[in-house]
Amino acid sequence: MQLSDRQRLLYLYLREGWRRFSRRLAVGRISALRFSGGAPDRLVVAPTDLHPADSFAGEEIVGGRFPLAGRVLECDGESPFALELPSEEFAVRLHSFGWLRHLRLVDPEKAAHTARFIVDDWLHSHGRVIGGLAWRPDVAAQRIIAWLSHSPVVLKDADYPFYRRFLKSLAFQVRYLRHVADTTRDGEPRLRVRIALAMASIAMPASGSRMRRAARHLNEELDRQILPDGGHCSRNPRAALDLLLDLLPLRQTYVNLGHDMPAQLIPSIDRIYPALRFFRHQGGELALFNGATYTLANELMSALRYDETGGAPFKALPSINYDRLAVKDTVVLMDTGRPKSVDLSATAAAGTLSIEMSSGRNRFIVNSGRPRFAGEALRQMSRTTAAHSVATLNDSSSSRISTSRFLGPIVIGGVSKVEVARTERESGADGITATHDGYLERFGLLYERDILIASSGREIRGRERFFKPADPSAPPGAGTAVVRFHIHPTIQLYRASDNETRLVAPDGEVWALICLDVPVEEEEDVFFADPSGIRASRQLSLTMPLAALPEVQWSLVRQR
Repeated sequence: MQLSDRQRLLYLYLREGWRRFSRRLAVGRISALRFSGGAPDRLVVAPTDLHPADSFAGEEIVGGRFPLAGRVLECDGESPFALELPSEEFAVRLHSFGWLRHLRLVDPEKAAHTARFIVDDWLHSHGRVIGGLAWRPDVAAQRIIAWLSHSPVVLKDADYPFYRRFLKSLAFQVRYLRHVADTTRDGEPRLRVRIALAMASIAMPASGSRMRRAARHLNEELDRQILPDGGHCSRNPRAALDLLLDLLPLRQTYVNLGHDMPAQLIPSIDRIYPALRFFRHQGGELALFNGATYTLANELMSALRYDETGGAPFKALPSINYDRLAVKDTVVLMDTGRPKSVDLSATAAAGTLSIEMSSGRNRFIVNSGRPRFAGEALRQMSRTTAAHSVATLNDSSSSRISTSRFLGPIVIGGVSKVEVARTERESGADGITATHDGYLERFGLLYERDILIASSGREIRGRERFFKPADPSAPPGAGTAVVRFHIHPTIQLYRASDNETRLVAPDGEVWALICLDVPVEEEEDVFFADPSGIRASRQLSLTMPLAALPEVQWSLVRQR
């Protein structure tokens, strides 16, 4: 390990140690007594929930079966909190109570009885002792939002003792969350905590000073996390959508109640919409970069139907560093950035300069995406460079991810600089040349990728190159690079020759990947971001023995 690596790791360990110490110092001894206090006598309003609901899931829950996080838990008349839960992600979903939305679509009497039974059991089993996953700030924030939004279901025909227990617990959780908000992990979890506190300040009786304080803290977090181009600071396209589905009901609740709105709320929402359109393929799916997983059509439409910003997608998002090439019906998206900070890198992928390509309503080349419900090993595998449509060098990822349990899976090295130049080499064409230094420290080489969509929109030309920064014309030395193109599972592959493979979409559209420098190899692959779970797929690869071939050129040509 080089000295710089040791110094970097020492800094990160000291930094994480200080963060944990500061959190303990700030939070102090957590006890139920510490956050006890009065409870409101009523709720002011039940905010709208824009997340799609599923009547089938609602019927299953009423019947004692919980379909969450890709698993089904059979309760046999017991509360799910009395049983061993099948996975951590299942536990997060269960304790977050977002599943209450599904009960809106079933028989009201059965829904209310089921909701009260399970909420009451949670109050007895987890509501009195603070600790564990149920009291993680991001989980508590989602639970508060869910309880407020679905209080009409939970409180329908409730007796007075349950009504008081419910309101007392809500007030207790809000006080707890208010106290730990500043020490919550940066990024989406911290912003969701501030959204929950702002929502609670207007949905529950509160003083004017309490509402103004919650609005001020939300303003600060929105200003910091929703960047000028509308992207979320995590660089995850999906994060902005998830946050938007909470910000829109919050905005509407402020409007309905006539309260002064946080100054950054509407501008943040208006910035997010163009960023979502930037990442949206023409078939309606969001691109799979930096921890993004699949997006169901009804989820995206639940948010986009409130879009009043309009306009064509931007060519670039300079704050979060992505570029979009588009000519007619052909679109190429490229990741031209790196994590914004160490704290925000825990879900970031080593996918710098990776691309996704779609034509019309078909996605042809994708990244593997993040599995929504899978074990930690598969989640970390999805972050590697090899899981992205980009080149790897010597079977290494361009960014290095920590395996330390103390540090967590943060990015600890690799890409530190990305240079980007947009090009228009002929009328109507759209191109980009980008370089990163992710392999410079270990192998002494820079990686350059050049992509151009021709003015017809029917051809994409690419060039991949590894070179020494001091002497680009010098041989790069020994080593092997592999350029991968992950193919969407709906696309069929047909080998035309060693140097050409055809990609056929379900509607008959055909593109051919051609490389005259090296054979186009077809290999087995996995697609992590499918709604049905991890799915088998195929990938095409170009192998570059750098001593003989430091550069390859390829093209994607539409044939039908």
